[in-house]
Amino acid sequence: MMADKTEFHIDVLEHSTDAINLLAQASGLGKQVLKDAMQKGAIWHTHGKQTNRIRRAKKPLHPGDKLHLYYNQHILDELVAQAELLFDETDYSVWYKPYGMRCQGSKWSDHTTMNRFAELNMQPQRNAFIIHRLDRAATGLLILGHSKKATAAIAKLFETRALEKHYQVIVHGKFSSETVQIDTPVDNKPALSHAKLITYHSGLNQSKVQVKIDTGRKHQIRIHMASLGHPVVGDRLHGDADNTAPDLKLTSCYFTFVCPLSGKPKVFELPEQYRPQFADEQPL
Repeated sequence: MMADKTEFHIDVLEHSTDAINLLAQASGLGKQVLKDAMQKGAIWHTHGKQTNRIRRAKKPLHPGDKLHLYYNQHILDELVAQAELLFDETDYSVWYKPYGMRCQGSKWSDHTTMNRFAELNMQPQRNAFIIHRLDRAATGLLILGHSKKATAAIAKLFETRALEKHYQVIVHGKFSSETVQIDTPVDNKPALSHAKLITYHSGLNQSKVQVKIDTGRKHQIRIHMASLGHPVVGDRLHGDADNTAPDLKLTSCYFTFVCPLSGKPKVFELPEQYRPQFADEQPL
């Protein structure tokens, strides 16, 4: 019986255009299963010093090449909500990233990633490059690049902090009515956030808070909120949420910057219906 998670590495010994047949012989998996795995990014091809995902079953193979299958049925079966294109600027675009969608694939697949979703669903079709990241459990605005020039230029805005970004979170407890500056280091690196109360829900004893971050450390907002004694609702890593808790209430809601391609000021705001809501609020 095939294990749920396994790897196969196959040496190509002669010229061939039938990767699926070679993989089927080596793995014992059905051809339709392998075609699905190929489309979802679980099969890789090494030619010379380059190793890349292979999507075409009939891609020419040469002696000395290698095929790699990273088969994990649990990952291949993953389903996530669809992302939504909000603003198309041709060379880059701004999307709503739903809960569970990833910003980075793995050797096991890339079918639940933002850039792969964009490449398959944008019209006209374009390459899509990740510029910055949101946690898998976070939601909200995400910018994708569609050319190397645009990707590098907008990435530079993030690196030089020439881009203003705001998030909204729902946290446990009554947050201060004063704007709070948090400079607790994250992973021993400087980190700075500014948080202010939007509204307090006394019945739930939860606060909706806007957070502006000057640095972009991993899990910065979650760590900073927890350091104040106000962990983000649904945070299983830095709070005390368990598997029965709601999804993480952390959403990227606002970007403003001067477009490095056009020189024009840009403002991108997330529609209200996608912003975090208290458990008893009705979606707009």
